[in-house]
Amino acid sequence: MIETTHYDFDAIVVGSGISGGWAAKELTEKGLKVLVLDRGRELQHGSGYLGEHAPDWKLPYHGKKPRELYESEYPMANRVYAFSEATRQFWLNEKDNPYVVDDTDPFMWIRGNTVGGRSLLWGRQTYRWSEMDFRANEQDGHGVAWPVGYSDIAPWYSYVEKFVGINGKAENLPQLPDSEFQKPMPWMALEKTIHGRLKKKAPDITLTNGRVAVLTEDLPGRSACHYCGPCHRGCSTGSYFSSQSSTLPAATATGNMTLKANALVERLEHDPQTGKIARVHVIDTVSGERSAFSARVFFLCASTVASTQILMNSTSEAFPDGLANRSGVLGHYLMDHTLGLSGMGLFLDNMDSYYLGNRPTGLYIPRFRNLEGQDDDADFLRGYGYQTALLRSDWQTQLNARGFGAGLKEDLRKPGPWIFALAGFTECLPRESNRMYLAKERDRFGMPQVAFDMKWSDNEVNLRRDATRQADRILKAAGAVLTIAGDDKMSLPGEGIHEMGTARMGKDPATSVLNGWNQAHDVNNLFVTDGSFMTSASCVNPSLTYMAFTARACDYAVKQLAAGVI
Repeated sequence: MIETTHYDFDAIVVGSGISGGWAAKELTEKGLKVLVLDRGRELQHGSGYLGEHAPDWKLPYHGKKPRELYESEYPMANRVYAFSEATRQFWLNEKDNPYVVDDTDPFMWIRGNTVGGRSLLWGRQTYRWSEMDFRANEQDGHGVAWPVGYSDIAPWYSYVEKFVGINGKAENLPQLPDSEFQKPMPWMALEKTIHGRLKKKAPDITLTNGRVAVLTEDLPGRSACHYCGPCHRGCSTGSYFSSQSSTLPAATATGNMTLKANALVERLEHDPQTGKIARVHVIDTVSGERSAFSARVFFLCASTVASTQILMNSTSEAFPDGLANRSGVLGHYLMDHTLGLSGMGLFLDNMDSYYLGNRPTGLYIPRFRNLEGQDDDADFLRGYGYQTALLRSDWQTQLNARGFGAGLKEDLRKPGPWIFALAGFTECLPRESNRMYLAKERDRFGMPQVAFDMKWSDNEVNLRRDATRQADRILKAAGAVLTIAGDDKMSLPGEGIHEMGTARMGKDPATSVLNGWNQAHDVNNLFVTDGSFMTSASCVNPSLTYMAFTARACDYAVKQLAAGVI
């Protein structure tokens, strides 16, 4: 029998990103002594955030890409817009930390390499799920039914939003519930023009603010955005939400958190006598030293793939196919959003209008397809939304510049037309065949590498095609003088960086890993609150939902501990 009469900590949280940061904050503020483990290196907010890197103009070769290095050591990460010489230190080196990539059907697994994880690198788009999203599986028969509904999560959305700071505009749309908003960021003149035209010529389309976790009003310890632009390089004012700027400082302030960086979790140890997790086994990524820590309750928040990898590697006599996996669904039902340019239009309106600063978001067009059953012209289930971008063509993109000499110089002194772009984010159906699993190959720490088997279905392909068709309609209604269709080519699975679903939540232990409180059906002191718990994908960015479910699960776990149930 494993000795568990003394515990090193009350709770252990694996991961310190979006979900792990919230678990650390909530559990410490409720009085628990908490150990937070993160495989990434230590990084303090506001202190040498760019490390040894100087500003862009002082980077080697003015920040130009060392292509051979990128292809050799960051073949997937270098495809992300936020990856550059100024941010490379934030990403995990894929050569040193490989996973199995199928050259025919690759999966793009993007990983951070610092405390705070991808909360330092995310796009900050924060949208609530709707009742329609929570009921979709039940209504069209894909996946399993969610064990919770919007009314269960709405109070927790409000709770986390007030702390995070979400700016946006209320629209009273059932398919996109409003948040607890700070004042919205201002619009550019052309966006106002487009909004007015769409209300008249495409009334089914709502153009609203991108709802983003960037402050427009001060919060304690954080300042309102000053529109400098390169958010992903680090926000010294804490204007955008990250673990470093928000949840980890809150946990630190309690005096109840111990944080260990460079701590790779190898496995969780199951005690067959108690039926609970007794210890977590950890590898120091610098020294290679192995250690173990015990606790009363464990929260896995390492990211969808990393948490599922830990569960799969935590085999025992009771769980030969992976911890808490009596259902056999662990690793299956992997989902991501497809993304890509759906279309763009050239506009000659408001040519003399500019704006102040560099707003860190575009606008948003919420889902408008299949809202009341399936539309007559839709050859797909569910829907998509558009994230927009407004650009002014310059000397690099000037379309009407004269060939050379004085005429060319004169033309290049004038900005060109506006470009309004629509990028569709489309939903992915939960399918058993889409999965991650452990391969025979081992990494440098002796852990089995992760492999993937995921393909888009006809439904995802048809969604993307429809997003392209509808984008053209919207741009023409908005008054574009020229529209350019997007490419129907599918993004790679994983490229949306919204991987979800491999330890799904459900009502029935025979078909799901977790119950409606993010608690493992089979192991009552284990909670999983990153994207792996998701039972379907919706078409909106999922991080706000992870935060709300994490806060809710922590509240439940502490009450269960106090009642002696765990």
